[in-house]
Amino acid sequence: MIGNLETFQDELAASGFPPLVNKLAGAGFQGRIATRDLGPLRLVSLDTPESVCTGLADAADGRNLAVKVMIRGRTRIEQGRGDAELGPADLVLLDPTRAVRFESTAAAHVTVLVPRRELRIRPAQIDRLIGKRIDGRHGPGALVSVLARESARSASEFRSATGFRSASEFREVEALRSAAAVIELIAVALEARLGDEQPAPDEWLRNRIAGYIEARLADPDLSPLGIAAAHHISVRRLHKLFEDQPLTVAALIRRRRLERCRAELTGGERTVTAVAARWGFSDATHFSKLFKTTFGYTARALVTSNRALTTKTRTARAEQDGDDRDRQ
Repeated sequence: MIGNLETFQDELAASGFPPLVNKLAGAGFQGRIATRDLGPLRLVSLDTPESVCTGLADAADGRNLAVKVMIRGRTRIEQGRGDAELGPADLVLLDPTRAVRFESTAAAHVTVLVPRRELRIRPAQIDRLIGKRIDGRHGPGALVSVLARESARSASEFRSATGFRSASEFREVEALRSAAAVIELIAVALEARLGDEQPAPDEWLRNRIAGYIEARLADPDLSPLGIAAAHHISVRRLHKLFEDQPLTVAALIRRRRLERCRAELTGGERTVTAVAARWGFSDATHFSKLFKTTFGYTARALVTSNRALTTKTRTARAEQDGDDRDRQ
C-alpha cells in the first residue's frame, strides 16, 4: 500500500498513464498499484480511495489505447463525447492523448494498455467509442472483464516447457498467445458496442469492403484493383476511403492473412509452409520475416509451443488414466 500521493502518481506515470491530478486526496491517502506486462499489453491493477481526478491530454505518446475494467466500486468517466457510469465488471475505452475526468468511490480496477495497431480500430470509430460504457456482465464485454482480471493476476505465472532454447523463450511465446486472445476479445467487444450506432456512408462502405476482404483472404488474386471493381468504385476512391485508417487496403489484407495463419498454426497440425501457402504467401522466407516483424516471434516458435503443450497435456492425461486404473 502506498501512503503518499506523489509517490503513487509517479508510479502511475511510470506505468504509462498520463499525469493525473487528484482533487480529493488528503494526508490520509492510501493506494495500491501493480503493473505486469503480457506480450505487447501492459496490465495495471489499482486500488484507489474516493477520488475526483482530471488528466491532461498527453499527445506525446499516442501508441496505446486504454481499456479500464471495474472490479469494485463505481466510477464516472468523461472523455471526448462520452460520459460513462461504470459499476463492477463494466469497462470503457479511453485515449491517453485526450483530456479525461474521473469521479470515483473507493474502487479497484484493472487498466489494459493496448497498442493501437493491435486493435485495428479506425480513428472515426475511436471517436464514437471513447468514454462510452460497455456492459461487463453480458456478451463479449463480460469475457473481456473476466479475462482482464485473470490476466492481471496471473501474467507472471507462465510455465516452462521443453522444445525451446530456453524457458524464457517459451514464456514469451505463451504470453504473446495469451495477449492475442485478450486483444481479440477486446476487439469483438468494441465492435459489438459500435453495432449499436448507425455508421456514416463512408464508414458503411469501408465496413462492407472489410467484410468482402475477410471472406476472400484465401483468394491469391485478392487485390485493391479487384476489390474496387467488385464495389463499382475506382481504385483511387478505394484508397481515399482508407487514407485516415490505421492500415491501407493492401496492409489490411496482409495483416488479416497473417492473423489467420497465426490462428491456424496455434491450433492445427499443418506445416508452416502449408499454412502460409493456404493464405496467399507463396514465398516461405518472406512469410517468416513478415510474421516475425508483425508478432515479435517466429511462426516455427509458435508451432513448437503448440506441440510442446499438446505433448504435455497428453502425457498428463495418460498419467492420470494410469493412476485411475491403479486405484481401481
